[in-house]
Amino acid sequence: MLFDLDGTVLDTNELIIQSFIHALDGIVEPGFGAEHIIPSMGLPLVDQLRLFSGREEVEDLQDKYREFNLRVHDEYVQAFPNVNEVLKTLHEHGIQLGVVTTKMRLTTERGLNFVGIREYMSSIVSIDDVKHAKPHPEPVLRAMEELGADPATTIMVGDSAVDMESAAAAGVIPVGVAWSLKGEQKLLASGAKHIIHDMQDLLKFV
Repeated sequence: MLFDLDGTVLDTNELIIQSFIHALDGIVEPGFGAEHIIPSMGLPLVDQLRLFSGREEVEDLQDKYREFNLRVHDEYVQAFPNVNEVLKTLHEHGIQLGVVTTKMRLTTERGLNFVGIREYMSSIVSIDDVKHAKPHPEPVLRAMEELGADPATTIMVGDSAVDMESAAAAGVIPVGVAWSLKGEQKLLASGAKHIIHDMQDLLKFV
């Protein structure tokens, strides 16, 4: 079982929104907020900053985003309901678990350790580990390679279209989460074969 991180396992939605608002202060029009940010959540940070700012060079905005994001990280981040218990159960039953994210490794590791689920993950593929981010299949393929996984018996759980598209392109089963800010219909339209309404639903797959 492979998992996206933000919005799937970790509730970082408000952290991400506030980080963008901080980074883009003075760059975007007044009133820029969640409704502008949510549709592109899941894409790599640099792509989102280019989209919102209209600029090609966004290294300064990226630095500003990451400084704020790291500084307030622990105030905002928590695991979604039943995440810890379900991952512990899956791990104890020998299910191989991995994370496939468009975040950089530093904040990925920090989030996993902060909520206490790092020990369950046998593979972590971050934006730093691949040439092509989701929706390209490379991150999912890399995680499967690290786990020695068979696509036919592998699921990718995520909250965004890029998760579903990456999973489908890699030949694994795309599974969407009903708590996605993007809504179930967006995930189904992007290729989700199943929608879970609680992390405990994953136990049924086993």
